[in-house]
Amino acid sequence: MSIGNKVARWGGIRLSRRLSRSIPLVGTVVALATVFATVRRKGVVSGTLDTGFNAVPFVGALKNIAEVVRGRDFFPDRYPARRYGTAARVPAGRSTVR
Repeated sequence: MSIGNKVARWGGIRLSRRLSRSIPLVGTVVALATVFATVRRKGVVSGTLDTGFNAVPFVGALKNIAEVVRGRDFFPDRYPARRYGTAARVPAGRSTVR
């Protein structure tokens, strides 16, 4: 085995060790981002329950399969708050400034 091959293997081993140590951190960041996005979209209670059920291995899979078969979520998204301002009533192409 040449020295170049040994150096390449040694570097690959070191890189794989570093990556394997960072995987739990990356997984935690992805999980937290998912929780925050779901809570923001569905509300605190519904988002927490939805994420909690998805985190349990078989329960989350069964919930997702049932939602696909059913065609809608068990915990629907919140509806956005309606804004009753002048911008909502202005026809397209007109300015609000007079």
